[in-house]
Parts: sequence; structure tokens; C-alpha cells
Amino acid sequence: MTTLAVVRPSLSREATVLRVLACATVALAPVEGYLTAVQSQLGKVAPAMLTLTWLVARIRRRRLPCPTPLHAVLALLAAVLAATAALHSAGEFTAEYTVRWLPFLVVTAVLADVASREVPIRWLLLAAAAGATVAGAGALFSLVVGGEARASGPQPDPNDLAYFLVAAVPLLAALNRPGRGLPSTAAPNRRGLALTAAAVILVAGATATFSRGGALGLAAAVGWLLVRRVLPWRVLAAAAAAAVGLGVAALLFAGPQLDRALQEKSFIAASNVDTRELRWQAAARMLTAHPVLGVGPGGFREHYAAESHDAEVDEQTPVAHNMYLEVAAELGLPGFALFAGVLVTAAVTSERTVRRAGPGPARTEAIAIQASLLAVVVTSTFLSEQYYLPLWSLAAVAVAAEIRQGKGSADAGAARDQ
Repeated sequence: MTTLAVVRPSLSREATVLRVLACATVALAPVEGYLTAVQSQLGKVAPAMLTLTWLVARIRRRRLPCPTPLHAVLALLAAVLAATAALHSAGEFTAEYTVRWLPFLVVTAVLADVASREVPIRWLLLAAAAGATVAGAGALFSLVVGGEARASGPQPDPNDLAYFLVAAVPLLAALNRPGRGLPSTAAPNRRGLALTAAAVILVAGATATFSRGGALGLAAAVGWLLVRRVLPWRVLAAAAAAAVGLGVAALLFAGPQLDRALQEKSFIAASNVDTRELRWQAAARMLTAHPVLGVGPGGFREHYAAESHDAEVDEQTPVAHNMYLEVAAELGLPGFALFAGVLVTAAVTSERTVRRAGPGPARTEAIAIQASLLAVVVTSTFLSEQYYLPLWSLAAVAVAAEIRQGKGSADAGAARDQ
């Protein structure tokens, strides 16, 4: 009895620390730029502490991670990454980009494990939405107070900021209902007001970036929520009316600034069409020439000038502005297949959760995760977003949600037998 009394509080403390660190990892990702401005490595503290705490907890409990298909895909992807990095070890950016890849693979595996055991899915969705809302507020601040033509807030590139914001919007649908164990009458008005305010900030912040890829991603996510009957039409109509009101207010109070931003965006957009076509063609040529192991991590930046025949004199080491082509060019077809396997695994597992769950929070959470993943997939067609957390954390929670659903069904079956 004494041993149990000592162990249980210890395990409880470990679970609490894991919950805090997992939520901090997800919440701080959208505002990493603010952290980096304070100290260059500050944004890496939460995921590093999460990984270390998770490892210590599993060793102390002598408990292996809960095996999932996602962990197998991540392990194989890590093996391909190591192989192509070794082959192209002399590359200018190989070491830097290999180090950028590996933490995402590790953190994804850790999040999938802790979300299936210690950390409620709802907490992680709330953390992601909260962090993105802060980033959206920063975007509006940079536009209104900072005088930027396009809102960027905590991200250097407005397009990357739009990626975070539109990926978070669908998650609000999962937070609109009480979570498991919470009373259905727990301050519904305050919750609704908070979620409405968050939605306004996220959408307004994404709009202020003038990102076309972000707009397409948001449209796809909202469409999915409508098709799956998670987002009522009346809510969409109210949101559209609010957006029109904000647009009118922007014209009245910041007309000249808005006009200047639109002119700059129109000029940039015309240039982007040409440059992105050049980069996509260069990535395709790299993949054709090196289909097995690609040109190595960061190899697109290194070889772009040569492959494009110096088509962009002022931009010698850019990104491809297409996540799929860039990953395929750098890791080869096997690496790209495994990378796509992360997305496919998340999509399949989340759909299984939707079909097995009855009406309630579990189904809504799974559909919200799907919509957020769809926003990520669409937006990444025009951006290189493999080095940002939403894609990876969404895959982790999608897999964890299915595991939790299976545990819930097993517990319900055991209760019925008794």
C-alpha cells in the first residue's frame, strides 16, 4: 500500500507535466517568431522538454509507446531521410535541413503517444486554436499599428502566418461543444462569445495577409465542415455578414492603407505566378534526375540556380512554394510516398473515428481535424510548409483520436458484459 501511495502521485505529476508540455508545444508553434526574437532557440524549449519528459516517463514505467501505423511511417521516413542525407552529406544545406526534419518526426511520434494516453485531444485542439488566435491578434497589430502592407505578426512571411491561422479555424468547431466529462450547461454563452471572437481574429488576420493559398485553404475547410454537417449554414451566414461588416469598416477607417496593400499584393501576385512556375519546373527536373533519393534535404535551395539556369538573379536559394514537389525533389519518390503516407494515415484514421463514433464530441473533433488537415493540404500546394507544426500535430491527434475511440468502445463493451 505504501508503494502504491508513492507511485500514484508520481505518475500523476508525470501526466500533468506531459499535458502542460504537449499543450505548450502546440500552442507556441504559431508564435515561434516572437520567441525567436527574444532568444533564437527559445521556440525549441517546449518540444525538447516534452520529448525528454516523455522518454523518462516511458522508461520509468517500463512502458513502450502505443504502436500505430503512423509510428511505422515516421520510422521509415526517418530511415529514408538518413539515407539521402548521408548520400548528399557534402551539400551546402544538407545538415541544416536534416536537423530541421528530425525534430518534427520525433515530436509527431511523441504527440501521438501522449495524446492517446495522458493528454485529452480537446486540450491539444484548444491549445492550437489559442496559439493561432494570439498570432492572429499579432497579425492585426502589425497591420494596424505597425503599418505593414501585409500582416505578418509572429511569422516573417505573411503566407506562413495565413497557413497557421486557416488551419486553426476549423478546430473552433470542435470546441463549440462541451468536452467529455464537462457539463453541457457549462457557461455556453461565454464559450460561444469566446469562440466567436477567436474566429473573427483568425479570419481577419488571415485576410490581412492577402494570401491566396490561405484563402483557398480556408474555403476548403469551411466547405468540408458544411458537407459533414458540423458547421450550420446560419453560422456561416452570420460569419459572412460579420466579414462584410469588417470589410466596410476597413474601407472607411483604413482606405488608403488598404488600397496600398492591394496594389502591392497585385504586383507581387503577378510576379509570383511566373516565379512559382519556374520553381515547380526546377523541382520536377530534380526529381526526374534523382528519383530514388532525391537531391537531399535542402537540396532544392542548393541546386535551384543551376536547374533554372539562373532564371531568378535576385533569388538564388529559394523554396519551391509547393510542399509536395519540394519534398519529392529532396527525398525522392520513396521519401515522398512516406511523407504522403503521414497525411493518408491521418485521413484514414480520422474517417474511421467519424464512422465509429456516434453523435457527440468525438465525431465533431475528428471532423474538425479532417477540415484542418484539408486546409493544410490545400494551402501547401502553394507554400513549402513541411517545416511547420500543424501538419504533424494534426496527424498525431488524428491517430490518437482513433486509439481513444477504440478504448472507449472496449470500455463500453466491458461495462455491458458486466
